[in-house]
Amino acid sequence: MSLSIDVVSDVVCPWCFIGQKKLDRALGMVPDIDVTLNWRPYQLDPTIPRGGTDRQAYMLAKFGGQTKIDQIHARIEATGQELGIAFDFAAIKVAANTLDAHRLIRWAGATGPELQGRVVRNLFSAYFEQGRDIGDPQVLADLARSSGMDAAVVSALLATPSDIEAVQQEIATATTMGITGVPCFLLDGRYALMGAQEPEILADAIRQVVEQS
Repeated sequence: MSLSIDVVSDVVCPWCFIGQKKLDRALGMVPDIDVTLNWRPYQLDPTIPRGGTDRQAYMLAKFGGQTKIDQIHARIEATGQELGIAFDFAAIKVAANTLDAHRLIRWAGATGPELQGRVVRNLFSAYFEQGRDIGDPQVLADLARSSGMDAAVVSALLATPSDIEAVQQEIATATTMGITGVPCFLLDGRYALMGAQEPEILADAIRQVVEQS
C-alpha cells in the first residue's frame, strides 16, 4: 500500500514545525503503508523584504504588544517540548523572507523526497532552535551542505532568479485551492487536513485514504 502526501508549509511557521513532528509520529503508526512526502511552498508573509527585517519590531507591529507575543510563544514552546522541539524565540533576530528557502527545498526535491525532507527539517531547526537567518544565502548554502547537497551549486543558483517564478506559481496555486493557513496536508491529492493535527488523526486519515483507493 502506498500514498503520497503533499505538505504545504512555510519554514518560519512554528505550527508547521510542530506539524512536521506530528506527521513523523503518524507515519510511525502506519509502517505498512509506503508514504512519499512532497513539501510544497507557502509564504505567511511574502511582503517581508528579501533581506529580512527585525523580528522583534515585526512581531510587535503584528501582535500589538510584548505580553501577547509572550503568551503565543509560551503556548508554542510547551507544545514543542512534548515533541522534542527546543524553540528558542529569543535567538531569532531576523524575520526572514522564505522565498529562497523554498527554492532550496524545491531543488532538494528534484533529487528525491528523502533529501527534501532532510532539508526541510534542517531549515526548521536552524530557524526555530538556532535562531539562524534562513533568508541569508550563505546560511542556506551551509544548510544545503549539511543536508548532503552541493553548496557551491546552491550558492550559484541562489544568485540567479532560477525557479523564483515556479515557487511563486505553486504558492498561487495553493491559494487558488483555498489554502489560507498552514500546515496543510494533502493526501493523494484528494483529501486535505488543515493545521498541526494530532498523530492519531493523521494516521487514521492516511489509512482511510489508502483503503478507499
